[in-house]
Amino acid sequence: MNPLPTPRPLRALFSPTGRSTLSATLSMTLSASLVLAVGDVLAQGAAAEPAAFVPRPAVRSPFAEHSMILDATRAGTRLVAVGERGVVLLSDDEGAHWRQAGTVPVDATLTAVSFADAREGWAVGHLGVILHSADGGETWSVQRIDPVEDRPLFAVAFTDARNGVAVGLWSLMLRTRDGGRTWEAAELPPPPGDTRADANLMSVFGDGEGRLFIAGERGLVLRSLDGGATWSYHPTGYRGTFWSGTALADGTLIVGGLRGSVYRSTDNGEHWQRVETGSQSSVTDLVAFDGRVHAVGLDGVSLDSRDGGASFAVERRADRLSLTAAVATAGGVLHFSRAGLVR
Repeated sequence: MNPLPTPRPLRALFSPTGRSTLSATLSMTLSASLVLAVGDVLAQGAAAEPAAFVPRPAVRSPFAEHSMILDATRAGTRLVAVGERGVVLLSDDEGAHWRQAGTVPVDATLTAVSFADAREGWAVGHLGVILHSADGGETWSVQRIDPVEDRPLFAVAFTDARNGVAVGLWSLMLRTRDGGRTWEAAELPPPPGDTRADANLMSVFGDGEGRLFIAGERGLVLRSLDGGATWSYHPTGYRGTFWSGTALADGTLIVGGLRGSVYRSTDNGEHWQRVETGSQSSVTDLVAFDGRVHAVGLDGVSLDSRDGGASFAVERRADRLSLTAAVATAGGVLHFSRAGLVR
């Protein structure tokens, strides 16, 4: 297993120079996950040995539907959403009704979820946890957890039920080729002009053709053509942080992040163009469906494109409630926030 890079000083996470994610977003909803994670990292200096750590299961609550949700996806016809305190919510009627998953063995914040098919899925989050479900999200088991290091994972993607990649804090990358039974740390090459890879990796997504992409801090976009074994950097011309990315069926790629920044590529990530969105609110999530691209963000902003991400129409909620995640349904796009599903 490759050694992990030396963590950056805490002050680097709060730098006003634009080199980090958090300087402009500490009070914003999406940053809660990263801020809490940094606190956990510092607090774990004298943690017990891993063998002594016993995770607490997520608490079942009648109010779980109102928990902060950080990601949502499809597992066949089912919707699966994850968030704070190990909450996993399931809906079998396109989001009209939700219920809590039966067994979730940790109460750590879950930041992302991905399903390879209707049954096989993975969720990642704080404590470097990786959970696996083989029954469409009904029950979950721990595949990986690291309470001592506690470098949170922010995103996970699988190209099929065996091959997947999870990414997180300070360029943490884990790769599996056996459905998550084993996870190996992968060391990224340093970005052009840098001596080491230590940027926060916020999103990983596939294009349905075997290619994987990572979007993250410092405007970084990486591409893998071999299922995550090797990666190359593809400059975007942007120096801020991308929080999310998605791929359309025709191969168009869209990434979005701080201050309403959205970039688009039509050549598999080789070149990128900035898209003027008309919004200064940071983009927290992107979904692509039926030729459309939909984005949600802080301040209650949502962006919708019907031309493959070339242009966007802007809407804003009257209550300006920051939106943290979105998922496409038969009836449109559902939005989530720190208060769960919002209508």
